[in-house]
Amino acid sequence: MPAQTELKTARLTLLLDPRKKALFEEICAAQDLTPSQVVRQLIREYVIEHAGSRPLPAWLLAASRKKLGR
Repeated sequence: MPAQTELKTARLTLLLDPRKKALFEEICAAQDLTPSQVVRQLIREYVIEHAGSRPLPAWLLAASRKKLGR
């Protein structure tokens, strides 16, 4: 059986300054990435960095090793 992966999605709503959002979207597009891809990567990195002593699933660690356009 393959390693467990993220199977479901959940919505996260953010309120941003419209100018910051436009700049973020422009930079993402220039790197051929969607804003969602970038935010998911940032969240993975944050969780791993701040997990403390919590055990992390292998699928999360494997996904963090995939660099998005870097």
